Amino acid sequence: MNAAVRLSTSSLRAHKRRFAGTFLAVFLGVAFLAGTLVMGDTLRASFDTMFGRATSGTDAVVRSADAITTPGESQGVRAPVPADLVDAIETVPGVAAAAPDIQGAGQLVGADGDPIGGKGPPTLAGNWITDPELNAYQLAEGRAPARSGEVVIDRGTAERGGLHLGDTTTLRTPDPVRVTVVGLATFGGEDGMAQVTFTGMTRADAEKYLTARPGEASTIKVRAAPGVGQQQLVDRLTPVLPKGVEAITGQESAEENTDMISSQFLTVFTLFLLVFSGVALLVATFSIHNTFAIVVAQRTRENALLRALGASRRQVTASTLVEATVVAVTASVAGLAGGIGIAAGLKALFPAIGFPFPEGDLVVSALSLLLPLAVGTVVCLGSALLPAVRAGRTAPMAALRETAVDTSAASRVRAVTGLGLGALALGLTIGGVLVTPSLWLAGAGAVLALAAFVVLGPVASTTAVRVLGSPLDRLRGVTGALARRNALRSPRRTAATASALMIGVAVVALFTVFAASLKATMDQTVSRSFAGDVAVSTPSFGAGGSGLSPRLAGAVAELPEVDTAVGLGRGVAEVDGKGRALTVTDPLALARTFDLGDVRGSLAGLGTDGIAVTESEADKQSLKPGDQARLTFTDGETRTFTVRAVYGRSELAGDYVITRAAWAPHRTQDSDTLLAVSFKDGVDTDTGKAAVEKVAEHYGNPEVQTRDEYAQSSAGGIDMMLTLVYALLALAVLIALLGIANTLTLAIHERTRELGLLRAVGQTRSQLRAMVRWEAVLVAAFGTVGGLGLGAFLGWVLVKASDGASDSAFAFAMPPARLAIVALVGLAAGALAGLRPAGRAARLDVLRAIATE
Repeated sequence: MNAAVRLSTSSLRAHKRRFAGTFLAVFLGVAFLAGTLVMGDTLRASFDTMFGRATSGTDAVVRSADAITTPGESQGVRAPVPADLVDAIETVPGVAAAAPDIQGAGQLVGADGDPIGGKGPPTLAGNWITDPELNAYQLAEGRAPARSGEVVIDRGTAERGGLHLGDTTTLRTPDPVRVTVVGLATFGGEDGMAQVTFTGMTRADAEKYLTARPGEASTIKVRAAPGVGQQQLVDRLTPVLPKGVEAITGQESAEENTDMISSQFLTVFTLFLLVFSGVALLVATFSIHNTFAIVVAQRTRENALLRALGASRRQVTASTLVEATVVAVTASVAGLAGGIGIAAGLKALFPAIGFPFPEGDLVVSALSLLLPLAVGTVVCLGSALLPAVRAGRTAPMAALRETAVDTSAASRVRAVTGLGLGALALGLTIGGVLVTPSLWLAGAGAVLALAAFVVLGPVASTTAVRVLGSPLDRLRGVTGALARRNALRSPRRTAATASALMIGVAVVALFTVFAASLKATMDQTVSRSFAGDVAVSTPSFGAGGSGLSPRLAGAVAELPEVDTAVGLGRGVAEVDGKGRALTVTDPLALARTFDLGDVRGSLAGLGTDGIAVTESEADKQSLKPGDQARLTFTDGETRTFTVRAVYGRSELAGDYVITRAAWAPHRTQDSDTLLAVSFKDGVDTDTGKAAVEKVAEHYGNPEVQTRDEYAQSSAGGIDMMLTLVYALLALAVLIALLGIANTLTLAIHERTRELGLLRAVGQTRSQLRAMVRWEAVLVAAFGTVGGLGLGAFLGWVLVKASDGASDSAFAFAMPPARLAIVALVGLAAGALAGLRPAGRAARLDVLRAIATE
């Protein structure tokens, strides 16, 4: 073993450049993984600290005991509690102070007339709590609101909206309210809680605009007297609280807030980055394997001489693995340092792009250090294992051969294995897509399809390179023909080099196809379901935004140009024990403006005790017209509703529809999420839209869009997501290009004498450079074409599996223009990867190259 170590160390010193590409591949993959983990740890710790500081004066929180959680939401909706409970709470021994906390949605309009925030994180409004220890926000400038219309806003919101002390603006609650900024606040020592906006009002204004009835509060915050612990305070409060109301400690409340941020953003964001780290490391695996395979092939004579001199197979194998271990450990350690640097860079970059990090030092946990180090080492050693075993099997007689060039070709066993994997993958995907819709089954088929592509690579590379390189014979003459023949020399090497790029391109193509399909689905949904002429909406999604005023629909309906105007509100209730979202609207107007498909029963008589259900939900709940359904609302009231209609489509209308009159007794802050408008016959879209816009100006000036504009804006977040995906996948493509460059560099070393002879018989330096560059382009073309095919197939599988596994109808779309751009980028990247090896080949000294053995 000592001999193997000495031999490996000597080889590494003598051939440092051979492993430069491998070092970089491991370094980049580990750095991305470590940076992701460190950033996630830092974000969690920073938010935990920020919430801890902000709620340090709150020792207990009194709230409704029950919450209704609908599918897809992590936080449930709770009923308000009576604000006059404060009087009873203040009489409890150990209570120093208590204050009602009224929270609702309120979106400020900036100085430029555009709404602030609402692109995911919530826009909050509430009463300004005068007790500074119970208030999570601390007054930094100005004063607290004292009169109606005065507000305090967080400093981050003021900066983003260009607002200053004394400015007057509009607050959407969702009814527009004119407010004057009299104070600026911080949250936990920060300018704000990330992208969340907050507006603090007087208690009277908060009750007027944010609650359905005066005297209600979201929660009641309680501060303990000195010497009273939080749990002790909760134990004393519990006996005086009415049924359905509970008390939790301030620490539990802070942990819930941190968990909410974690579940809604941090966990998803970190998982998103970890997926791309995995893709980068998978690409690196192919590049590393190819490098070691070439190095072992180049050292065939050297290894054979060692075997002839008495070295055992184990020693030769161990020598190669020791080299891989040294590269793996050094690159992984360097990657850890790079990852910490990436996390620090992101921490500094995020505020510049509008997402401020909470203050705090970088947090580097043991897992964030050990996991990337272990992964980097295992990936490198695993990639080098087969080449190392192959090196150990070198026969001593190989020392007598003139050349050590790897001429491995595709075997019949590989072809049969690859075809078998492909057939199994096709069977699983068809089963998971068409027979028994299942994302898991389709996913297993997709993984097998990837394996089949990798196994069949050497089998397909010969034919693919011949076809892709055929134009070079005519366009580039002898230079093109030589480039094509060089790429054909070792099908296994060409396939392994191209596989790294193929995976990167496949993931890019997968997301491109899926994003195009999502946009096509949105277009299809709006075209099929929305029969109106214009839509009024607020530019928000998720929990953001304040919605539309329910009064806007009535005002628009009075316009002479308008035939029907229907607002879609949102409510929640437990339907037979399961949390469900309710659409609150006028059912008859809904049917005139939206295509609901076949309707069984009647939408005309829902009244205050009727409900309409989609056919898919009716099947799940075994409901039909005339059946009874028990609805439990957030206020704890349970009522029996009669199913009076079952309709076919739910895409925009939702699965459950009730009237506003039925929802009114249980509502809190009422708002609409969408207003659909149909014009009278003879009214053109431009005229009708202008009339609606004039009315909308008096209700916070929400955006009025045509049907096509609404469909396009609804899918606007997809392009943003795709841009982020492309930026993250650039790392995987970079690693693949390093693999191509490294392979060509090692191949040039392998063909030194051959290149010298070409120069000796008249090939110019420019022809030699062109030959190497075109060889790189051919390898990249093989990987790009294979990646596009695999990515398009996986995109189809994902779309069809999602279509079968959900109630929504997904449309498959293939974006030829975007995929063509991906193909051109892949080819250009291949040419770029060949620049350095081509330049190195052209600089070879002819006489020395010919003399090389």
